[in-house]
Amino acid sequence: MTDTALDLIFDDAGLDSRLQWHCEPANWRIDAAARCLRIAPDAYTDFWQRTHYGFQVDNGHFLHLPANGDFVLTTRVTSKPVHQYDQAGLMVRLSDGCWLKTSVEFEPDGDNRLGAVVTNGHYSDWSTQPLPRHIDTVWFRIRAEAEDCIVESSFDGETWTQIRIAHLAERGTAASVACGLYACSPKAAGYQAEFAFLSFVPGRL
Repeated sequence: MTDTALDLIFDDAGLDSRLQWHCEPANWRIDAAARCLRIAPDAYTDFWQRTHYGFQVDNGHFLHLPANGDFVLTTRVTSKPVHQYDQAGLMVRLSDGCWLKTSVEFEPDGDNRLGAVVTNGHYSDWSTQPLPRHIDTVWFRIRAEAEDCIVESSFDGETWTQIRIAHLAERGTAASVACGLYACSPKAAGYQAEFAFLSFVPGRL
């Protein structure tokens, strides 16, 4: 099956028919006037598997479409965090034990954490770098090439910085992969994430 491009700018009340929710949040809406998708994640939602913290949780909110081949996935997120680890960004997912997410995670004291979590074999691995707290809007891009993903971020949508290259172990045997937007509030409710667009382009840059 051939993948078809998606350029969603949230300027009306509907979502593309290819998009579906993993754990749909109780509170989300398209704000056509502001041209954004607003998500207020439910409390105690997250994606994480075992490493260091010991727990396994797979109830974050993920709005996704299927992809069969290589692709470039891009969004812009503005965050209004409240509690530690509030987060929103992009995700690529094969199963509960094999996925990748990239976002800014909120820290109440000091810098926030810009980074990516890669999960293979039901073990998560979190790489981070400090991000000044006054930066509330970040562009994210994932370039999926064969079984690997190149994760990038930007502060203007034009100049991109690589933050991770990762392998997804289940991609080689999977017919398709889910990719799209995600948001979580691991500690408590109150966070709001605003997505300005979702771009899905088949192929490579």
